[in-house]
Amino acid sequence: MTPEEQDLIMDLAVGLGDGPTRTLDEVLAHFGESDGQAFALRLLQGAIERQDADDVEMALIVRRASDASVEEFLEPLIELFPGEWHRDHEDIVSLLGTLHSPRTVPTLVLATRWVPEHLDYDEFRALAVKAIWALGGIPGPEAQEALEGLRDDENEIIRENALKQLARRGEL
Repeated sequence: MTPEEQDLIMDLAVGLGDGPTRTLDEVLAHFGESDGQAFALRLLQGAIERQDADDVEMALIVRRASDASVEEFLEPLIELFPGEWHRDHEDIVSLLGTLHSPRTVPTLVLATRWVPEHLDYDEFRALAVKAIWALGGIPGPEAQEALEGLRDDENEIIRENALKQLARRGEL
């Protein structure tokens, strides 16, 4: 994707105090597309194949602008998450958390244990906390077991958030 095309897609994003300066229809027309969800999914799959961090961001912007179902993105997001080559780990965990799906549990557990290099500075473990809260919203034994496995974690932030989620679920 050219820098000009990236700028075009960035115009869909809401900036600080500013709204989008382009419509999804304008962006889709430029790319010869008519379906925002299908376009976003193709962009994401291509970004994964090429390991292109910028195109991951562009795909997620188009997905958000098109209000595409996250369910359609489940498998690519799970595949994408552990890649060190992109910077969208927190966005991926947030999106997976909206699904409340047991299929996301292994990825969310990974997000509580692994810190991508670009988030190494974060002593508050925001990625892990987002993943724990996402686990708390998933019904069933898989998420329950994951949270129970985190309640004795050596990291106080992880431990406290796992306990909060267990309490919220009525499992303490």
